[in-house]
Formats: sequence, structure tokens, C-alpha cells
Amino acid sequence: MLHPPLDVPPTLIENRPARLLVVDDDPVTRARLEAYFANEGYEVLAASNGEDMWRTLHSEPIDVVLLDVGLPGKDGLELARELRAHDERLGIILVTGRSDDIDKIVGLESGADDYVTKPFNSRELLARVKIVLRGNRNRPATQESNAYRFGRWTLEIGHRRLVGSDGSRESLTRGEFELLASFVRRPGVVLSRDRLMQTVSHRAWDPNDRTIDVLISRLREKLEDDPKTPELIVTVRGEGYLFAGDVTSV
Repeated sequence: MLHPPLDVPPTLIENRPARLLVVDDDPVTRARLEAYFANEGYEVLAASNGEDMWRTLHSEPIDVVLLDVGLPGKDGLELARELRAHDERLGIILVTGRSDDIDKIVGLESGADDYVTKPFNSRELLARVKIVLRGNRNRPATQESNAYRFGRWTLEIGHRRLVGSDGSRESLTRGEFELLASFVRRPGVVLSRDRLMQTVSHRAWDPNDRTIDVLISRLREKLEDDPKTPELIVTVRGEGYLFAGDVTSV
């Protein structure tokens, strides 16, 4: 399902058009995307592999990377992880031929903001780019410093980490962190799968998509004493999920 059109002009920094970097080893795809987005008012650069991508990023300010998953050498998933570690504010959209739920989850957990599946409609991709640009423009330049304590855990928002009462750290993927942050900010509130899907991937939830359910299951394995009988993240049948823990902002 496409999001409604967004009134987001392709301007981000210093009154210049937003700059996209298309990373794809297929010259036809690169040319098609370059022409389409240039016609929409964006500045577009292109690269055919990871090395070319990094050379461009080190020489030009880039706002969004359109990254093909099936690149030779380092694939798009590995490059997405490196890009996210390099720049938290960079927009990353994966372009993939993989449509399975697990592949989508892996893509989002690699650090990407969104994904489109081939064959894609150029207008759909344009909508995704506008959503990512809007999100990055509204994202604070500095990380939040607050943290939330619940049970034996503390979620440190600014550092994006989960710490146990004994000082141990529990690793969270990007998707797991985004979901848990949503829950602890709204304890006792039922969050629908559609709302959670918007948090993770900026797109509407599809009833056939199990991305949220899989991520919830993984969080329960890490947080709950008995994941099969969860007490923190509770399923509200027909509505979504609710965080039932006592949360304190610290």
C-alpha cells in the first residue's frame, strides 16, 4: 500500500536540492533512476559497487542512498550496516528482489530506513524517498540523552542500548530497538501492528507480513523470564501489543 502523497520539496541543506546516490551494478537501472529523479528536481549521483559508493560519499554530501541488495562483492545488506555506522542521519533505502518476510526483516535490521521490492514503480520509490527525507529532516542532530527503566532493564535511548541491572548489555538490532523504544515511551497503550510497522519501516502494515510478530518474538526472548508467557510485551488480540511493565524515565 502506498502512502498518501507528501508535500516534501526535494530541498534539505543550504537551499540545494536533496542529493541521491544510486548504487546498482545494472547500468539500465542506474540510468532509469538517474533520469527519473533528476526530472523530479533531485541531484542524482550513481555508483556501480561499494568502492565507488564510498568514494562518492567521501567527496559529496549525500542525503539518501538507493542501495541495491544484489551487488557484486559486498552486498547491499553489508554496505547498509557500514553506512548506518558511518552516519546515523543518512537515508538508506534498499532496492531488493527478495520478497520474503525474513529478508525484509534482515534488510531493516541492517540499518536501512526502508526497502522496495523489484520490480518497483518509480512513483512508489519517489514516495519512499520523500518519507525518508522528511524523517531525517525532523530527526534531531544530537541523540536523545534520556533513558527508561523497567524491571531489571534500562533502555538508554541516546546510546541505543539495553542494559541489565547487573551492568550487562543486551544486543538489539535496529528493528528491535525501534520497537522497544516505542513501547517504553507509551507504557499501557495498545499499539497496533500498523503503527509499529510505521515505526520500523515507514510503511503500512500488510496482514500477510509477519515482520512485527517476528521482532516481538525476538524481544520477548531477550526481555521476558518466560517468553512463552510474556508479562512485559502482551498481545491484545485483534488490536496489537501493549507494554505492561512499570516504566520510569531516568
